[in-house]
This record gives sequence, structure tokens and C-alpha cells, in this order.
Amino acid sequence: MDKKLYELMNWPRIEALVYSEEDEPQEILGPHKVKGGTLIQAFLPTAVQMEVILKDTGKAVEMEKTDEEGFFAALVPGRKIPAYHFRVTYDNNTVQEMEDIYRFSPQVFTKQDLENFSNGIHYTIYEKMGAHPMSIDGVEGTYFAVWAPNAERVSVVGDFNLWDGRRNPMIKIKEAGIHELFIPGLKAGACYKYEIKTKQGLPMLKADPYANAAELRPNTASIITELGGFTWTDEKWLEQRKATDYKKEPMLIYEVHLGSWRKPEPDGEDAREFYTYRELAPMLASYVKEMGYTHVELMPIMEHPLDESWGYQVTGYYAPTARYGTPEDFMYFMNYLHEQGIGVILDWVPAHFPKDVFGLAGFDGTCLYEHFDPRQGTHPHWGTLLYNYGRPQVKNFLIANALFWTEKYHADGIRMDAVASMLYLDYGKNEGEWIPNIYGGKENLEAIEFLKHLNSIYKKRKDGALLIAEESTAWPKVTGDLDQGGLGFDFKWNMGWMNDFLGYMHYDPVFRGYHHGELTFSFIYAWSENFILSLSHDEVVHGKSPMVGKMPGDRDSQLNNLRAAYGFMAVHPGKKLLFMGQEFATFDEWNEKESLDWDLLQYQDHSDMRGFVKALNSFVKEHQALYAGDCTPEGFQWINNISADENMLVFLRKAEKETLLVVCNFSPLVYEKHKIGVPFEGKYKEIFNSDSEKFGGTDVRNKRVKTSKKSECDGFEDSIEITVPPMGVAVFTCTEERLPVKGKKAAAKKPAAKTASGKGCTKKA
Repeated sequence: MDKKLYELMNWPRIEALVYSEEDEPQEILGPHKVKGGTLIQAFLPTAVQMEVILKDTGKAVEMEKTDEEGFFAALVPGRKIPAYHFRVTYDNNTVQEMEDIYRFSPQVFTKQDLENFSNGIHYTIYEKMGAHPMSIDGVEGTYFAVWAPNAERVSVVGDFNLWDGRRNPMIKIKEAGIHELFIPGLKAGACYKYEIKTKQGLPMLKADPYANAAELRPNTASIITELGGFTWTDEKWLEQRKATDYKKEPMLIYEVHLGSWRKPEPDGEDAREFYTYRELAPMLASYVKEMGYTHVELMPIMEHPLDESWGYQVTGYYAPTARYGTPEDFMYFMNYLHEQGIGVILDWVPAHFPKDVFGLAGFDGTCLYEHFDPRQGTHPHWGTLLYNYGRPQVKNFLIANALFWTEKYHADGIRMDAVASMLYLDYGKNEGEWIPNIYGGKENLEAIEFLKHLNSIYKKRKDGALLIAEESTAWPKVTGDLDQGGLGFDFKWNMGWMNDFLGYMHYDPVFRGYHHGELTFSFIYAWSENFILSLSHDEVVHGKSPMVGKMPGDRDSQLNNLRAAYGFMAVHPGKKLLFMGQEFATFDEWNEKESLDWDLLQYQDHSDMRGFVKALNSFVKEHQALYAGDCTPEGFQWINNISADENMLVFLRKAEKETLLVVCNFSPLVYEKHKIGVPFEGKYKEIFNSDSEKFGGTDVRNKRVKTSKKSECDGFEDSIEITVPPMGVAVFTCTEERLPVKGKKAAAKKPAAKTASGKGCTKKA
């Protein structure tokens, strides 16, 4: 070896590089000004010869192989560092011309970036972390950055370097624990991972936490992706969303699992497992518009390895799942639905993450994203890991992620899964499996602060996008204002209503009177939060049966009960959510591996049920009284809530220019000439009846307008007499006219069903 070159060698660093322990490769690799010229060094295992090709002259300078493992060096004379690239001959006689990775010094992270990330307040950190195609000094390539502060060394690996972690070690920004590298010539579409060598000397392959795309399972590599190529055309929708107060507007949400909503035909030359995002967009939009829903809520589309997790065990938080296509395909899906006037809410899981070895678990050889103590860092009920919400960079990862889906994919809302498991340290745990907070309580103070932080930043966007909590306990002020001690969510799923109401409906009508409180209890707290009434996927799996199967009696009775249940949900205060397939009374529990049984719609019962849900959605949207006051008690008034023996409720839904009288009968009996108190003198016209023949009912209706009389009932001076349909919900318009009562009422047609005499006003509310 040339003596001068030998003296310039930093042998300890060369050894560290060869043994794959160097986290400052830029200190030895690449060009360095030295006495006598520029020292250029490279480490490339399997190379047998390397040359430096000077771009100005085309001259080739032979590099000397100074270590048998593949370390090369050359001293190029001159006062300035020259522009150059390498010519490499490998041990299989392949010749390649390539840029020197380590002659590029990317200045992507500013001092402010690093400070903000370390403090957990870098809300666009996804623009820096991950893999980003870019150009540096006119050379195209991809910039990589990953947070792994406790790693001995991190390398980018992929097909482009034989998945050899020795070849492309990353440069560590020590003050932030971030590793970065620009790899020239690497384009979108290439697969990659990070090889992380721990302090204990163990190498691990990890997917990129900030990757924008990933391979289709069972493969787990990340994919370099360019997110800026799609042309959005949903400006009109976004402007409308920004100006909308959803608390005062109808929200009818159709919850969907994209992979099983509709599947391609299993036979034929083009047999596939899933439709793509682009194929699903027009099919789903057309159906949702036909049915009258305002929003679609997608079960998690973030990348996940296990189909059976339904997306609730996420490994790729910044990547839409490859099951249905590319990120650009998903942008097309979102844009298409927006153009059709349909909002899209995304399920999101910041509560826990799986233990898959390629994911976040023990990411840099330490419990980086989770707690070290399993009493804080694991969830025994789900077999998953819990985020360390007290670590600023972890909190930043999650907050930026929620913002990412709204910014990059125009999401109209984020439905946060399992919030209760975040709020309580003892959630799903037995004694001895959790650690109290600093005050000795079970409240997770760090998670509370995280939720408030997220909501505060999300609200500052002022773009109309919503944050919705699935919170299954009575935690106070989930949708309360942050400045008044609330968590700041826009809406909360009303899990209490769901449990009580489904429990009530499960009973035979003969016994429902003993459980009347389960029917009325939700009205006590209906305005304590901004609620969404949800009949979600969780209620139709794991032996719980589909919605129609929860209803008592024979098949006809089940369908009658289900219409009454859906009708009650529509008139109850709160926004609405129904899981796919339940709108046409599917027989079977939901199975993520199978398509919904659309063939059922050839049968009248199922077709009628879908027609009923469609009519119900349309009816809600047409009547301001059924949505404008969902979040305020002024939009509701009891008429009678104590007729337990009749399984009946009577109440008003009110808006500024509309009042509706609602009568709910959860008994199979018809009540003729049933007396009901009304708030003012006027005419009452039935405008909706769930027992209508067109919905599959017995057609017990009030076909003529009812004019009130001066006859006290239910604490009101005025009253009307109606025929109450069996197992049905009837809605009347209330027109205050102050006209004298005159003429006779025509007798209602007697239905072919059991009847009972009117028992209204035997008790007073």
C-alpha cells in the first residue's frame, strides 16, 4: 500500500465500519480534504476493483483496496473536492457506475426541526422522516431518516444493496437520535428496510415507521413512494366541509370494511382476493348515495399484517394498506367520494400496537415506543404493546400521523379506537398488572395530556375535519372544550345507549316492561356529550349474531323488531352509525374473509329492510328536527316516558321551524284510539311509519290528519287519539293552528293483528 495513503487511513474507524458498528460513516467515507489533495474512501463488500471517475475530465483514478472486506481508498490531487462518481467491478465480473453516497451532505433537518421533534411538537415530521425522493446537487435519489437513538448502527437495506447492512450505514444526528442518508439513483417503487444493530450486537430488520407504502402481506418491507403526484379535484367539498357545523347537520354513517364489503367473483381468469381502491370508489359511492348516508367510516386502512385484526393492529401508520392498491389509488378513492358529496372518516389506533418483530416493538433494541415495564407497556387482553405517551417523540409520531391523514389524504375525520384503554392504567388488567399514577390513581395522566394536545392541534386547522372518540366508559367531558377541562373531541360513540338498547330489544316484548329503564336511561345523559349512536362491527361478530339475530321471536317478529330498533335509533338524539350488511338484515355474522351476502337482496324481506333503511335515512335528512338538536336538550321534550306496561315512549323532536311528535311501540299489539298529550292545539299528520306495508309491515297507519282536542293528557291541556302501530315507530308533524275542533274522526282501519284499547294517560309523565 502507498505509504502516504497508509498514513491517512483511520484504522479504528475502518475496523468499526467492517464490523458494522460505525454510526458516523461520513467521518471516513466519501471525500475529505487532506494535505496533498482529496482522500476518497468507500466500503463496498463483493467489489474487487473501484475507480474514481472525475466528471470534469473523465479521468479514472484507481482506488487501492486497503482491506480485504471491501474497503477502498484513493488520493486525488487538487485544491478542491472534485465532482466524481465510482466505477465498480464486482466479484461476478459485473461493472457498475454509481454515485458516491457519502459525497452528499443533506441538510434536511434544521436546528428548529430537531428541537421541535425532541419536544414533541413537530406536526409535519412526516415530511422529514421516512423515505422521500428528492434531488441534491442535481442528482436524483431518495433521502431516508429514522429515529433510533439507542442503536449502535442503522443502515438502509434492500435489493439495491443485497440487503447487506454493511454497505449503507446511516449518519447519526446525535443530539436528536435521528439517522439519515441520501442514496443517489434510488427511485420510488424500491423496497427497503432499516437494519438496526443494537448495543448488544444484535442486528434486526425493521420496517420504516414513517413509510408511505408497504408490501402486501405476508411481505413486510417498506416501499419508497412519492405522494405529490396526484391531482386533487375536491376543493368544493373541502370548502363546504370547512363551513359546516356537523353538530347541527345530519350525520348518517355507513361503517365499512373495504376488503369484505364486496369481493370479486372467486372464479374466472381474473380471480382476485380484493377489489382495488379505484374499483371500490364508484361502487361504494353509488351505493352510499342511493342509501342516503352522508359519510362512510372505514375500518383501519393503515397497513397491518393480519387480516383477522381488521386493521386494528397497525404496523404501517403512514401507509394505506397494499391490499387494495397504492397510496395514489387511495387518494383517488378519497377524491372520488368527495366529488360525490360523501365524507370519509378513518378509523385510527393510537391505543396499542402489535409485537411483530419487523414493527415498532423494541425498535432500536430498547423499548423506544413502548414502556420498559410490562405493567405499563403491554396490554394482556389484546396481546399488544402500549405507547409511551410521556415520550415526546412518540407523542409526536402519533399526533403528526393523525394530521397526516387529513393533510395528505383529505380525511374528513378520525375515529379514535379504544380511547378508554388509553385513559385508564388498569384497563383490561388485573391487580398487580398495572402501576398507579403519581397521585395513586388509575388515570393515565400522560395519555390524557396526549389526547388534549392532539385535539388542540387538530382544531387549529379549522378545516371542518372531525375527531371522534370510541370511549366506552363514563369519562367526563370527552367532547368538552379543552379550556373547560374537557378532552376536546367533536363526537363520542354512545356505547352506553348501544348496550342498554340492544339488551332491551333482546327481551321478548312480554318482559320488556320490566326493563323499561334500559330504554329510557340514555335520555338522562343524551346531551352530556356530543354523541354518535353506533351499531358497529363489534356488535355483529364473535358469537354476538347479526342485528336481526339479536331480535326475539320467529323470523317475521325479528324483522318487525329490527325495523322498530332502526326507527328508534333514527329519532333518538345523536348522530347515527350502522355497520355494513345490517341495512339488509344479513343472516350471518360478519366475516372479514367473505363478501357481504348481496344475493339476499333477491328476497323480499331483505329488500324491504334495505328499502326501509334507505327511507329512514332520507326522512332524517329531510327533517331538521331530527338532527339540528342532536347535541342540545332544547331539541327534545318528553310527552310520556312511563308507559312501561305498553312498551311505549312518546316524545317531541324540535327545531327552530319544526316540531315532530314521535311514538315508539316495542310491543306487538296495536293500540287503537290511544290518547296522547300534545304541547299545543293544532293538526297532527303522520308522515312516517315503520309498520308501513312497503317496508314489510302490517300497514297499521294513521292515514288522516289528527286534530287536537281540549282534553288533558300526559300533563298537557290538549291531546289527540291515534292508532299506534305494532312494533313500530310513527312520526307526526305538529302544526300549531289554534283552530276550533270540529267534525268527526274517521275510524281507523282495523289491522289484522292483535289489538288493545287505548291506554294513554292512565299515568302522567
